Formats: sequence, structure tokens, C-alpha cells
Amino acid sequence: MRFQTLDNKKQCVGIYFNDQLIFGEIPSGLSRTWSYSEFLDNSDIQYAQLYCAGQNLSDVCPDHLRDKWERIRGRLRAHYRSLSISKIDLDEHCFYDMVPEKFLYDFCEIKDQITEWVFENYERPANYDFLDSLNRICTRLSGEELKLNFSALRDQRHISKVRDFTKKYSGRPQHCKYNVFGTKTGRLTTVPNSFPILTMPKDYRRIIEPHNDWFLELDYNAAELRTVLALSGMEQPEGDIHEWNIENIFNGKLTRDEAKTNIFAWLYGSNLSTIDGDTAQTIRETLSKVYRKEAIVRQHWTGTHVRTRYGRTIPSDHHHALSYIIQSTTVDLTLRRFLELDTLLAETNSRVAFPLHDSVVIDLSDSDRSLVPRMVEIFGNTELGHFRTNVSAGKNFGEMKPLRLPTK
Repeated sequence: MRFQTLDNKKQCVGIYFNDQLIFGEIPSGLSRTWSYSEFLDNSDIQYAQLYCAGQNLSDVCPDHLRDKWERIRGRLRAHYRSLSISKIDLDEHCFYDMVPEKFLYDFCEIKDQITEWVFENYERPANYDFLDSLNRICTRLSGEELKLNFSALRDQRHISKVRDFTKKYSGRPQHCKYNVFGTKTGRLTTVPNSFPILTMPKDYRRIIEPHNDWFLELDYNAAELRTVLALSGMEQPEGDIHEWNIENIFNGKLTRDEAKTNIFAWLYGSNLSTIDGDTAQTIRETLSKVYRKEAIVRQHWTGTHVRTRYGRTIPSDHHHALSYIIQSTTVDLTLRRFLELDTLLAETNSRVAFPLHDSVVIDLSDSDRSLVPRMVEIFGNTELGHFRTNVSAGKNFGEMKPLRLPTK
């Protein structure tokens, strides 16, 4: 029961199935297609694009279909150029209403053939269910309009970069359009022309406001170091991990910033940045007993690939193996909490606003404030142990203040 969607927006319900274009009501029993669209509620549908790690149709098109695909692809580009020249925003219109019906048939036919080839030649990923859930949520968030207040930057309008940023993103609805396959390690990126929420300067964050009453951010204390500790078989410190390192590794002789600088220099290199001589050798030996980076690489690197506990397989040489293991494991751990929080908030007025590297931001309604301790609990209780969570809140994303919760 293979089919193809004609658009990925919730309001644009249309598919190609059995050589027909069907609009409105979707037949039951559909099982396989190229990619997810928001109007597809059936969780049993399999998506070829997830089988091939997010590659596009051109990437995976087999040789025997290449010429046909390139001809259709050229026509597709021509339609996009025409729509762009006409200033037609496809966020506001259904794609299938903007192109000739004959093209839809031709495009869906070749897309269907490539989809069939992928299912026949690619294995189902070990982390398929996670990728499916993540892709569904990111697709939904991509359709939600951001609440932006550009007047918050008026005190910086004399700066050319601020004026350029304001000109580019003000005056029309803005969305965060995520790419769940934008990096090797699984860290999210945004697609071109998306609002750059993952990379925008911190000084600009104050323009982002909640649709409800508050932003609530849940952020791990030293997420990557805690991941290394967990993969080393060590227990998680309850307090700040950098203070723990100062006391237990650096003998109380460094500042917090110095401890951070030295431990990351050692972790991703070999030398301590501000310590040398016999003291450095002693500290390196202590670090190797606590943060067992060599053992972690031996356990997760095959010689050609990194394989994480969350089912990701990443091509890697020895030099990059440790950083891929740490970053990918931390990313997947965080995104799994993101999914759990989305489930918790499904029937509330609040919602997940966006994931941001090692943190998750909640658009919080005052009516759901009693759920905050539960959110913190969900975020902190990971498969690798309990990760200390920093909590902050604010009326915009640029003015977040630490939030102290009552201890039990």
C-alpha cells in the first residue's frame, strides 16, 4: 500500500495512490511513502527517507531511474522559480494547487519508484522509531509561527548587523524549520531560509516571546562531561560537576573557569592547558581513572564507524571517534527528554517551544505551573543516570533568570 503525499502541511491533504490523485479523505491501510506529512496520523506508516538517513531523492535515485528523475527534477525547479518570481509563499498555499496536474502525476510516479527502490535496498535503522517520533514533532514545530517582537532591538538599530537581521526576518511570519539529519551526530539544524533559532546571536534572543505566559528552559549542567562519566561507569555528582572536578581532580587549586578549560583540553586533546610538570602528570592519571575516554572509544568505535548506545552508526576515523560518541550520545539523550516532555504537555495549555542543543525550552502557561517539578524530573532522569538540571524562566528568551524550585 505504497503512496506519495502532495504536500507536507496539515491543511494540505492530498496523496497519489494507485495512479490517482486523492484529496481530502485518505484511504485506510496505507503503509509506505517517501516522507512524513503532518496530516498523516497513522503511526504504522513507514517512511523511506528515514531508512536512508534523510538523504533526498537525488541522493538515493538508482542509476536506472536517473535520467527520468533529472528531467522531472528540472521541471520541479522551474515551478519553484516561477512561484518565487510570483512571490507565492508555499507556507500559505498548497503545492498541489500551484502546479499543473500532469506534473503532479509525473513527479509522484518517479518518486514512487525511488521510494520502492529504497525500501528494497536499505535496512530499517535501529533507531527508526525514535527518528519517526522526532521527525513528527519537528515537522509540527516547523509549522508553528514564532512570536517575535523586533522592537526589543530598537536600542541597537544603529548597528548594521542588527538592521540587516531585522530587515531579513521582520514583516512576515517566521518559522523554525528543523532538519533532523543536518549533522552526523544527530544535532538538529535548521533549513535555509528558516528563522535561525539555533545559531542566532544571544543578544537577539529577547525578540522571541512565548505565546503563553513564560518561557521555561531546562538545561543540563555540563551535559557532555556527564555523558562521559556515565559511559565510564561512574556515578553522577549531585551538585555542579565543575565544582566536583575542582575538589576531586584539581585538589581545590583552580577556579571554575580554569577547571573547565583544563578538563576539555585534556578530554579532546591530551594536554592540560594551564598545568604542567609532575602536577600535570598526576592530574592526567586521575582524569583517566574517572573520565575513561580510551575505554569509551574501544567500546564504541569499530575502526571505521562509531556505534552509539542509541542506535546511531557514524563513519569516523580514530581522531574524531571520541567527540562523535560524546556529542551524539548527549544529543540523543536530550532529544529523548524533549519527546517525553512533548507527551506530558499534549493535553495542557503549555507546549514545547523548541529544543536548543543540550536544553529544551517550554512555552509555559500559568495554568500549568504545577507541572514544572514534573518537567524537571523527566528532563533529569535519563537512561545514563540522573543529570542535574538548571532551570530558568523569563518573559522572553533573552532575559531568562535562574529559577529555584523547592527541594523535597
